[in-house]
Amino acid sequence: MTNAQEPVLAIDGPGGAGKGTVSRLIAERLGWHLLDSGALYRLTAHAAGKHGVALDDEAGLAELAETLDVAFLAENGNARVILEGEDVSRAIRTEETGERASRVAVLQRVRDALLDRQRGFQKSPGLVADGRDMGTVVFPHATLKIFLTASAQERARRRFYQLQESGVNASLSSLLNEIQARDARDMQRAVAPLKAASDAVELDTTELSIPDVVDRIQRLLAESGLKPSI
Repeated sequence: MTNAQEPVLAIDGPGGAGKGTVSRLIAERLGWHLLDSGALYRLTAHAAGKHGVALDDEAGLAELAETLDVAFLAENGNARVILEGEDVSRAIRTEETGERASRVAVLQRVRDALLDRQRGFQKSPGLVADGRDMGTVVFPHATLKIFLTASAQERARRRFYQLQESGVNASLSSLLNEIQARDARDMQRAVAPLKAASDAVELDTTELSIPDVVDRIQRLLAESGLKPSI
């Protein structure tokens, strides 16, 4: 059951900084719940396309967000996302859906509709919350807040190789332009702009591997008293 006293590790940062992978690894090691908040906005954008709701129809999008028939399933270290009985794990991870989700995320009524759903993930024994405003808006009193960053060039490179491994053709220069445009929009938006919480620990992952990042957060967790070891 939901319990506001249960510990929360909030991991924020721009797309491509490693939030998703790091959050999943730490949640698995801790045996905690995992919230992929970005998936909720991507799901709303995907559902909008499926149901013919325009991206400037704030009321219609808010209604979709409130009634999303969604399930998150963990299988063999991977996360599956089910929307209305359909596995949309790959579909919601495209660059197009990410761009649409970024447009949806600026709408206050949509954010309000998803806020309570996100906070409902705070359950025993604890929660790893992955998202761009986890430490500033959704869980402002999180036990530990991490803000992951990386250069736009490095994030574009990571996405390029990720797409290549999935058999998807992509342009590195186009990916860089998309990331820079999304960063600018997310940082300048009036509603929950992308920024580190004042009490967050900032980690630049440009020159770090995923194991390096996990190790650093592991030490911070131990120092915080959240858990003696992972």
